[in-house]
Amino acid sequence: MSDDRETDTASEGSYQLSRHKKSPSSLTNLSSSSGMTSLSSVSGSVMSVYSGDFGNLEVKGSIQFAIDYVDSLKELHVFVAQCKDLAAADVKKQRSDPYVKTYLLPDKGKMGKKKTLVVKKTLNPVYNEILRYKIDKQTLKTQKLNVSVWHRDTFKRNSFLGEVELDLETWDWDNKQNKQLKWYPLKRKTAPVPLEAENRGEMKLALQYVPEPMPGKKLPTTGEVHIWVKECLDLPLLRGSHLNSFVKCTILPDTSRKSRQKTRAVGKTTNPVFNHTMVYDGFRPEDLTEACVELTVWDHYKLTNQFLGGLRIGFGTGKSYGTEVDWMDSTSEEVALWEKMVKSPNTWIEAILPLRMLLIAKISK
Repeated sequence: MSDDRETDTASEGSYQLSRHKKSPSSLTNLSSSSGMTSLSSVSGSVMSVYSGDFGNLEVKGSIQFAIDYVDSLKELHVFVAQCKDLAAADVKKQRSDPYVKTYLLPDKGKMGKKKTLVVKKTLNPVYNEILRYKIDKQTLKTQKLNVSVWHRDTFKRNSFLGEVELDLETWDWDNKQNKQLKWYPLKRKTAPVPLEAENRGEMKLALQYVPEPMPGKKLPTTGEVHIWVKECLDLPLLRGSHLNSFVKCTILPDTSRKSRQKTRAVGKTTNPVFNHTMVYDGFRPEDLTEACVELTVWDHYKLTNQFLGGLRIGFGTGKSYGTEVDWMDSTSEEVALWEKMVKSPNTWIEAILPLRMLLIAKISK
């Protein structure tokens, strides 16, 4: 996803403020002449740019693997041999580009995911790879092993093809039969939370609503929303040890470039400090129930930006100005922050929220 990036020369520790002027009606009056998209086209053009896709492909086929604990190394070895009869992501050509991923649950972030290479253009991939976890045997007995198969397309999007879960608490490590390669039928996703929502880090931020009284009127008619992006914590590394992250903000339903603000990029750390405040004005009280603050974190590398995770802070009602929209999907923590901000005007409300996978709305020119 390429993106027009301005260079920002502010020093890392400095505090930045950027303003976005809005006419009071700009959230509702999304006319094409103003360079903003209409509400219906916003909801219609939401696309899954980077997400792990669940439920789009049927789950079929099976996977062959074996597990063994090597006492001398204190390692769990997962030998991934092959899969057969997988679902076809490319229906016309009857093929997928599958790879296998493993996690130790419940704390998948701690031990991390392990992945095989992608095998292209096949429904019967052969891997013959060993995925290793450094873990002592006692801890291993508290874990579950999740083995999942995914299709990766040319845009690096992942589609779920099935999974197997083994409870290691009841596993007999001394039984030689258990060290043999076995075929397991692939199953649909059992966990209510998709595994692809792996730890994407967190954002520390604060929000404030500042009502503006009109001259001669006691009650404010419009106000400003202030978004203070303080820092991110434990961002994922997609390029080895390199990271050059920045945060972008859009007030949905307005996806025009005019509504978008961003921080400078901060390099060489998974815990970047931004200290950047964005101000959006023209918010009427009723706009606060219809709009949603979308904050997305990106890794900037050469001419591309790769999505790391994001937040959508609003009331999470699924609707905006009477239209059903995909992006009004705030989590309970995100909703709680927005509610506190609306109820406590002129007060900074701080939170640390987990970044998550988002379906990103297209930016209108």
